[in-house]
Amino acid sequence: MAIDDPAQGPRTDERAGDGKPPAPRAEPAHTKNSPAGTTTVPGTTNASGTSAASDTPAASDTSAVSGWSALRPLVLRLHFYAGLLIAPLLLVAATSGLLYSLSYQAEKVLYRHELRAPVGDRAQPIADQIAAARAAHPEGTVTSVRLPSEEGATTQVLMATPDAKESHSLAVFVDPYTAEVRGALDSYGSSGALPVRAWLSEFHRHLQLGEPGLYYSELAASWLWVVALGGLLLWVGRKRASKRALLVPERGTTGRRRTLSLHGSLGLWAVTGLVLLSATGLTWSKYAGGNIGEIKDQLGSSTPSVSAALDGGTADAGGAGGGGHEGHEGMEGMEGMPGMEGMDAADIGVDLAVVAARQAGLDGPIQVTLPTEGLGYTIAQTDKQFPVRLDSVAVDPADGMILDELRFADYPLLAKLTRFGIDAHMGLFLGLPNQLALAALALSLILLIVWGYRMWWLRRPTKKSGFGVGRPVARGTWRKVPLTWLLPLVAVTALVGWFLPLLGISLLVFLALDAALGLWTRARRPAAARG
Repeated sequence: MAIDDPAQGPRTDERAGDGKPPAPRAEPAHTKNSPAGTTTVPGTTNASGTSAASDTPAASDTSAVSGWSALRPLVLRLHFYAGLLIAPLLLVAATSGLLYSLSYQAEKVLYRHELRAPVGDRAQPIADQIAAARAAHPEGTVTSVRLPSEEGATTQVLMATPDAKESHSLAVFVDPYTAEVRGALDSYGSSGALPVRAWLSEFHRHLQLGEPGLYYSELAASWLWVVALGGLLLWVGRKRASKRALLVPERGTTGRRRTLSLHGSLGLWAVTGLVLLSATGLTWSKYAGGNIGEIKDQLGSSTPSVSAALDGGTADAGGAGGGGHEGHEGMEGMEGMPGMEGMDAADIGVDLAVVAARQAGLDGPIQVTLPTEGLGYTIAQTDKQFPVRLDSVAVDPADGMILDELRFADYPLLAKLTRFGIDAHMGLFLGLPNQLALAALALSLILLIVWGYRMWWLRRPTKKSGFGVGRPVARGTWRKVPLTWLLPLVAVTALVGWFLPLLGISLLVFLALDAALGLWTRARRPAAARG
């Protein structure tokens, strides 16, 4: 993403990028807009430090520059530095995101024994499957159960264990037809990521560094949309011979021009997806995510949840119903029903709770959260593919009555969009097509970064000795922006910097370092002249 002036050709002391020596130049002619005694040559930089390329108008003073012509060098300088300094973080995020998008299919291969079971004639009671998991792993406490959504899939009994990390559970895989335990694996998050995907997910989010690593991902997400939209403005605002060159790489070009064409055209196709990735990634970041949550709360658009609270009673960790519900009619004689063995008479059992949820309209894959003290069963759909099935109900463990229900159709609009965005970011929303789209976006971002650094390298000076790299647009470009543009721009930047704190802080650091380098350069210039 480290792109420099897309219209500015190599200077006389820089590589042309195609391996050929620069062609002899004709004597430059004076332009009527240039100050007397100066020349303007396409591909060079004039005395004021602005590009004199063919698509950047020359001007005798700053008052003659307005609109995009004045704003473009500022956007170019920001895009250059943001791409140069933030690109390493984006490269890590893109590479880990690419691997994560492919891990869904890898799970099906790596953990096939745990995930699949031979199809039998009749499924065993859910309570028996839970009992088998408890017997195999007595160190764990069952918290919830993910029921299979298709034939041949195993039941996942999720357990809390003493050594489990935050947001992690022990998933015990049970053959639903024989109640045989087929294995146990670590499970992470609401999507049930298994070890490979869980490791990639945490690396993508915080580099396996825990809380300190969250700064990396939030910083990358905060700058991604800035770099992407800045590049879009520069690419669309560049003059070209044909509209085709806007959409696809130019033919017959080599060197830096070829790299620029690849970088710009691919960025144009990928920009929408990159901005969406940035926005959805920010929703669960530490600081920006907190601000987004506060706005949703103020707008009454926070994500609702079903209430499983029992009126005036409690339920123990094993799921037994509490006071206030004993003696309800219809409980007598239920102890002998399938799944009721060993259950307190005040608990109808997980099988009947699922029956109640199915009767309430919860079809498809579901997850059952077992009762705890003061709470009943919570049963929720888990189908996040389109059309989504994310309804949930709470079931009274004493009599199977529906305590509360929540339909996804009743979510506030902003909560729905947040749900869609997060699930799309995770590759869940549309299943395999979603995962392939994420992989394509991640690969595109990797290529954009590589091509951006290549352009920077191709613009390096070659005549002077020592290491050199391509230089950005000269300092002071903001002075050329008219006040009618500059003041709103400063106000919007301040507002965005407050809402996205890591973006604002890092931008201030960039400006401070840039100012310090400018002062240092000016301080050295007289001494060099005397030497």
